[in-house]
Amino acid sequence: MPDLAELTARAEALVPVLRERAARAEELRRLPDETIADLHASGLFRVLQPKRVGGSELPFRSLVELVAIISRGCGSTGWVLANLAAHHWLLGMWPRQAQDEVWGDSPDNLIGSALIFPRGRAKKAPGGYRLTGRWPFSSGVDPCAWNLIGAIAQDEDGGGPAEPRIFLLPASDYQIIDTWHVIGLSGTGSKDVAVEDVFVPDYRSLAVGQITGGPNPGSAVNPSVLYQLPAISLFAFCIAGVSLGIAQSAIAHFAETTRTRLSSYTGRNLADYNTLQVHLAEAAAYADAARSMMLGDCDEATRLVSAGAMPSLEQRARYRRDGAFAATLSTKAVDLLFAASGGGAIYARHPLQRAFRDIHAANAHYVLNWDINGAIYGRVALGLSPDATF
Repeated sequence: MPDLAELTARAEALVPVLRERAARAEELRRLPDETIADLHASGLFRVLQPKRVGGSELPFRSLVELVAIISRGCGSTGWVLANLAAHHWLLGMWPRQAQDEVWGDSPDNLIGSALIFPRGRAKKAPGGYRLTGRWPFSSGVDPCAWNLIGAIAQDEDGGGPAEPRIFLLPASDYQIIDTWHVIGLSGTGSKDVAVEDVFVPDYRSLAVGQITGGPNPGSAVNPSVLYQLPAISLFAFCIAGVSLGIAQSAIAHFAETTRTRLSSYTGRNLADYNTLQVHLAEAAAYADAARSMMLGDCDEATRLVSAGAMPSLEQRARYRRDGAFAATLSTKAVDLLFAASGGGAIYARHPLQRAFRDIHAANAHYVLNWDINGAIYGRVALGLSPDATF
């Protein structure tokens, strides 16, 4: 499979193509079939997939970098790539039987997710669980052959402690319900999925606590550090790369168009205005800070696990904080340039209006919400329970 340099070149080549398709993705409310085909052909879906099944198995930070590039062309495409590529990474932590069932059929099988745990209930049954529920926001679900679905599990009699678990289901076991009529990230096709009393065998179920860092059921066949990283703590970086790419695209567009743009009222060259120069500098600094923060944390976590250690509670809380803050900084960059662009940016043909809508939609995700994740860090820093599993 391709290395990072090759995948970077392939991602860069797709940016203008995806930019041309962005309006069509919004109209379809899902990614066009040819975009899914391009992501398959490029190898981008398999950036974090184990080498033993033909994946690239690149360092975790690679997903942040590649998703940001793709998101410069289309935020919706970046969002779907971030999620579906991350699910190959997560599956590498599951029992081999589950991995072989998915990838043995085809290593190109796409895996969706629906991980709002309180929306589902699972009860222990002989040899597995019985699962029921309905979940929103299953991004990119249409072309997926499988889905990672979160629910609260209990014993057969309903007693005992409740536990958040993830269940791996084939597409035949869930129904897709088209509820995706939204104003941002419209092309992600993040529809509802519903499950009605479906049996899930034990080997296709995993407790959330098993993927918070260190050896896990997949370690016997995927011993790489990549699959021992604390997945719950780091997941925000997967999708925060989308916000970063949207901001980077907005910055590049603003700089390019402002160089030759004249004021409608004075006829002066807008590039001469000190205020616009400062706004551009501030937006670029926000984006650069977001990128440095995310990649620094990814590298730190990888170094720690490589050395046989695990990130501390304080470090994991910081990862949650930094993922959300990086998305917040990226959003500030877009907001600043959207306001600085004046009335022209409100036209449907203007790229900044889509950047504005998409980046605010991205920040609605639980792991990118600043209030939620900032509070987790604050609680830990003050010696309190984090009130969250990570």
